[in-house]
Amino acid sequence: MRTERAPPEVMRISVIIPVYNNTQDLLECLYGVKACAKNSDTEIIVVDDASTDETPAVAASMGVRVLRLERNSGPGAARNFGADHAAGDILFFVDADVVLAPGALDRAVRIFGTRPEFAAVFGSYDARPRAHGLVSQYRNLLHHFVHQQGNPEASTFWAGCGAIRREIFLAVGGFDAERFPRPSIEDIELGVRLRRAGHRILLDREIQGTHLKRWKLGAVIRTDITCRAIPWSRLILASREAPNDLNLERGQRVSVALVVLAAALLPLALWRVGLLVLPLAALLTAVVLNRGLFAFLGRQRGLGFATACVPLHLLYFLYSGLSYLFVRVEMQLRRMMTRRGGVLRRSR
Repeated sequence: MRTERAPPEVMRISVIIPVYNNTQDLLECLYGVKACAKNSDTEIIVVDDASTDETPAVAASMGVRVLRLERNSGPGAARNFGADHAAGDILFFVDADVVLAPGALDRAVRIFGTRPEFAAVFGSYDARPRAHGLVSQYRNLLHHFVHQQGNPEASTFWAGCGAIRREIFLAVGGFDAERFPRPSIEDIELGVRLRRAGHRILLDREIQGTHLKRWKLGAVIRTDITCRAIPWSRLILASREAPNDLNLERGQRVSVALVVLAAALLPLALWRVGLLVLPLAALLTAVVLNRGLFAFLGRQRGLGFATACVPLHLLYFLYSGLSYLFVRVEMQLRRMMTRRGGVLRRSR
């Protein structure tokens, strides 16, 4: 049986907020952090990623420490810069469009004080996304559901609302800002390196924040494909690791395969209408596999909303699967070209 230890007398926390051209959300974010910081020994650092608007002035008006990058370098670089200048024992990363729930900082401090075996902890968006509209509500509620269902012994890290011991963060090299100069999977990749170094990561479902971002369908698809699905597929294939957790949970992988299979079988219906039953059966099976999500969406926003989310979720599986196949073919072609180049050199 695990026995909890008393927290240390002083454990300072540094909240690091990367931001680029986002004055309105940053204000709400800072109000939320300040409300949480009342009971914590906390410093608040805003790292301006070379904004071209009034973002740094707005941050300064809130009485927090403001650092500025000379050129736009992405959130990974901004977080690293903030960590280099932070004084805290704990680095708590918060995205500028997230409003922390009350008690989030105190809970993180308590976890690190009583659970020394964990190097990092992260939470999730809450079930009250601010932006209206089907796509925004679906997107943010999906994130909440996936993280709330995830394994507490996490296999990755999330920097939208997550914390890490500073000495460990610096020891593993922080975020890979050169590999990820734009918002991408820099936090997931950091989590992979933390695990490889033997560190443990906790997913704490009580650490939450309200997401303010408004999503449009085109932006969701572009972001998912270029900033998540493709780089994440490359990371999985390069590391040969696909943990059974979060978006990579076994049921999710089966769902992706079923939807891609359905898309591949659909043209057969042009040849014989009766064959339409095959892709429909695959899609229905994917829906059944995700019945927990759709039930959750129904409880949150009603049956009509949950029904409208079904095609959105199937579309998400489709482009995620096609992205993975694209990366797999791409890597195979590169290996073939490398081998062919080696053969040609030897033959000379």
